[in-house]
Parts: sequence; structure tokens; C-alpha cells
Amino acid sequence: MDSLFSLRAAPAWFLVLPDTDAAAPAARAALPHTTRRLHHASGRPWLIGRWAPGTATCGGRGRARIAVIGEHAVSSAEADRAAAVADSPAALDRRAAAWPGSFHLVSSVAGQVRVRCGAIGVRRVHHARTGAAGDAVTLASDRADVLADLIGAPLDERRLAVELLTPDMLHPLSGQPLWHGVHTVAGGHSLTLTPDGAARETRWWSPPAGEVPLSVGAAALRDALGAAVRVRTRGRDLVTADLGGLDSTAVCCTAVRSGTPVVAYTVAQHDVLGDDVHWARRTIDALGAVVAVDGGGPVEHHVVPADAVPMTYDGLDALDDVLDGPSAITVDRNRRMCLLELAAARGSRMHLSGLGGDELLAGTPARLHALLPGHPAAALRQLRGYTAKYRWPRRRVLRALCDRRGYGSWLYRVADHLTDPPPAVDEPLLDWAVPPRMPPWATPDAVAAVRELLRARAPSARPLGRGHGEHRELAAMASLSRTARYIDQISAAHGVTFAAPYYDDQVVEACLAVAPQERITPWRYKPLIVEAMRGTVPEAVRTRATKANATFEEEAGLRAHRAGLLALCDQSRLARLGLIDARVLRAWCARPLSAELESDLLHPTVACEVWLRSRRTAPAPAGP
Repeated sequence: MDSLFSLRAAPAWFLVLPDTDAAAPAARAALPHTTRRLHHASGRPWLIGRWAPGTATCGGRGRARIAVIGEHAVSSAEADRAAAVADSPAALDRRAAAWPGSFHLVSSVAGQVRVRCGAIGVRRVHHARTGAAGDAVTLASDRADVLADLIGAPLDERRLAVELLTPDMLHPLSGQPLWHGVHTVAGGHSLTLTPDGAARETRWWSPPAGEVPLSVGAAALRDALGAAVRVRTRGRDLVTADLGGLDSTAVCCTAVRSGTPVVAYTVAQHDVLGDDVHWARRTIDALGAVVAVDGGGPVEHHVVPADAVPMTYDGLDALDDVLDGPSAITVDRNRRMCLLELAAARGSRMHLSGLGGDELLAGTPARLHALLPGHPAAALRQLRGYTAKYRWPRRRVLRALCDRRGYGSWLYRVADHLTDPPPAVDEPLLDWAVPPRMPPWATPDAVAAVRELLRARAPSARPLGRGHGEHRELAAMASLSRTARYIDQISAAHGVTFAAPYYDDQVVEACLAVAPQERITPWRYKPLIVEAMRGTVPEAVRTRATKANATFEEEAGLRAHRAGLLALCDQSRLARLGLIDARVLRAWCARPLSAELESDLLHPTVACEVWLRSRRTAPAPAGP
């Protein structure tokens, strides 16, 4: 496979090198493409790459070095103090746990190099080995394509086939690097690189037990979200923010309370039932009165007309973003970037979103599996509510709750039914996950590759959490945090940081610590954030229980941009790799599709096709 221009085209990345002379060839290959360079105490290259000014803070004490990269408020003095305890990973983790924000933590102590990723997945860490036998070393980076480019790794077509699945929440296969020899550190883990070239992963975070009462958890969430937002707003002339649903409203109002000027954007919808604009205007009206009394920053509100925002599937044939993996955000790329481009034009370098709130705050009824033995009365009450709310057939509910088979067994079942029709819309949401399906245009070879990978991993696979519900929530958060990460990779080229405060470690911790039967209920809409935002979100909108969706934009986009979809079938890269039948895909794209039931199957395939093409067409930015 020819060069994918990762080092030259990616706007932001870093590479971590072990403290050994054996890493010198990799350093020499990467250094010409870097704008930032830090060194071990030995003088060897340690942390190199491209990152925006103000995103990295470094500290040192003796032979210890640490770097904090991302959205944080860590000062040089605090980094120096942290370096003093860096010889003890546990002590460094305890100190870093008090730092709000979203960041990578990298340390170098007496030859031992450690890279810590986030609890969920926005701050991912990848690693790969390079060099001849005897002199091989492990390198780490926040981007998988940077490592693939450095070691000359070929594309792993089997992993690419996995990315065709719908939905993309299949742990441990979904979202993995798409090159041979490049691997991802699991969320909540650290990677240690040693001078002899070895590497090992260690866990630093586990989900909390979930025993805190709602009232206590609401106060903790209010504090954690407030700190997460202040990290992003401090020292800025202004920030921009989404103002749409309940989750983004909470973030926006918290930002206003921080005292920094906020420019809020609400996208109007063609669907007459979409009520975001109504609630946004009520929010702004109420905020004006509250801020006048209690204080806060000025807020400026813009409603973006529906006709001014691109539809879904807009511009697929012209996208050249350099992502290190396919993302379903591709189909909505121009729609999403419309707001971020407005933010950049307004002078913002930080855009706050509510992405992630649904998975973290609404949770999943699958928690009933764990709730039933210890709290049978509460579980049965909730079960009746969910059954009525979603019109689940009672027989299927009972069958799902009585199914005690483990996660590995579930993976075997997924492998056996990859080409079945999607589950019924009234299928109870009580299993380990919605069983993913391969699309109708996937070739037998692609299906066989995914089935082989599933059966190989099933015997040793472990769920992400304790039981069905916790696993399901963490898998959903892992998937959406990848989306947030990819949006930030796109927006970085425009000079704007796309922030998702709900996926900060401290915010995730505060939410998951709350007792599931109080956090997740069919009787109230996101009760945890509703209680947490008392005194922050105006009372007139705090208890909003509606949520708009973009189904109309999806269906209209399919009609308006059908020609672009059909063009993807011509000279398809996926077809060349033998992963899809372009004729079947073309026939599917040529007919009317239901946005609720069918078009989701298209998203992963479109993402993979556009990703393969963009890797060849992306322009390289100016050199350092």
C-alpha cells in the first residue's frame, strides 16, 4: 500500500519514544515533520509531533519528566510537583485524578516511559513495534496512522471489514486500528515503554460501584461539569457552544455561569416537530434575567436557518479530512462542520458540545439484569415501565432476563447471525448489545473475515463492565467518544477545538457512581442532569423532556445527494479490496430508504469508502 501522507497531512499528533538509542531511526524519520520536540533527561527525543500552542504543559524534577497534552488547566508549577512523584505511577495517577479536563498524561522517569489514555476513549493511545530483531522498540502515539506510516504497516483488510458492521459497538473488535501491527491501549489503561523495547499495559481506572444516592451524585456532577467547562473557558475572550437538547443546554448554561462570553448556536430543523429553537429561545430569555441578578458572562445567540445547514450526505465526493479511522460522522460531516466553521469565523478557538450526554445520562434498561437480584421490587417496577413505554413483548422480556449466558457466548451468536435481518424495533434492549449485522452488499469473504475474527476472540473476550448494563453503557460511550475524537481531528484543521465535557474522566466518574435505579428510569427523563442543573439551567427549561432528531434531514439528504452516493459505487475502493459488491450497493442506494430502519446500514460503508479515498487525496499542510 502506498504512503498515506499521515505525518505530513495530519494537523495534530504526537509520538512517544522510549529512552533508548534503538529508537533513533524512528525519531529521525518523524522529526522532519514535527513542530514540537521534548527530550528525556538523557537528551534523547521523547515526545515529538505537532500540537497547538497552549495544549501541552511540561514539568521536570531530577530525571523525571511529565507532559499533559489536551484540554486542561495544569500549570508548569503543578507539572513540576507531579514530576516529583512520577517515579510512583500510583502516586502520579492520584495527583492527575484531581485535574479536570480531557488530556493525555505522558511521563519519563529513569528510562521508564508511561502514556496514559482517558477512561473512555476521546484520548486514545496506540502502539506499534519497529526495528530489527534484537533492536526492536515500541512506539506510542495518539494517532494510529502516524504509527502505521512510520513502520510501513499494510492495511489489515479483515479489520476494515469489521468497520462495515451496524451498529459499531462490537467490543473488542470495533474501532481498532486498521493496520497490521498497530494496536490500541484499552480505555482506563496506561502503556509503559521500557529501554529494552518491551511494552506492557496496566489498568488505572475502573467504573465505580454505582451506589451513590441521586442527590449526592447530582452535586458531584454539577461540580465536575462546572470544572470541565471552566477548563475550556478560562482565559478566553469567548467560546462557542451548541444550544440544542438538554445536554448541550446544561453545558452552555454552565459556560455562561463561568463568566466567559458565550456565543451559542441552535440549528433550526425542517421537521415541524423539532422544538430545539423553541427551547433555546426560552433558555436565552431566562438566562438574561438570571445573569443580571446572579452574574455570569454575556451570551449571544444565533439561530441557524434549516436551509443554511447542509443536509446529510452532502459533499461526500469532495471530503479530504485525514482521520485515522473511518467514522459514521462522515455522512453528517458538512452538517456538523457548518457550526464549527461559524464558530471559527466568529473568532472562537473552543467549541463546547453536549455530545455524550445521552449514553452517560439516559443509560440503558439492560442494567435491570444486575438490579433484579438485589432490588427486585425496584427492578420489577422499572421493568413494567420500560415494557409499556417501548411496547416490548413480555415473552421476549422474560426470555432476555433469564438469559444468563456470558459475553463470549453472545459473541459466538453474533458470528452465527451476521447476515440476518436487523433485530425488530420492539426487541427488548436487555442483551449485551444490539446484535450487529453486516450489510447486504458485504461479500461472502468480508462476512467470513468478520466471523473468523469473532470466533477467534470469543473464548478470551471479557465485557467492559460488570454485567449487561454496565458493559452496554461503556461500549456506547466508547463508540461515541470515537466520534467526538474524529470531529476534533476535523475541526483541528480549522483551528477550533471540539470539546465533549461529558466524556471527561471526572464527569464520567460522577455519573456512573450514582445508583443505576436512580440514574436510569422510565419515569423521568435524565433525572441526574435535571437535578444537577438546579440553579444553573433556568427553571423554565431545566425539566425539558423532549429530544429532537434529524430524521427528516436524513431522508431529504438521501434524495438530494443520491447522485453522490451512487458515485461512491463507481470505482469503489471497498469493492477493489473484495469487501463489498458495488452492484448490490448501487441498487440499494438507488431506491427509497427509510431513515429510521434502513439508512443506518449505509453509514459505516460510506464512512469506509470515503476514508479510503481521502487517504489518497488529502493535501499536505506546510512543513514546520
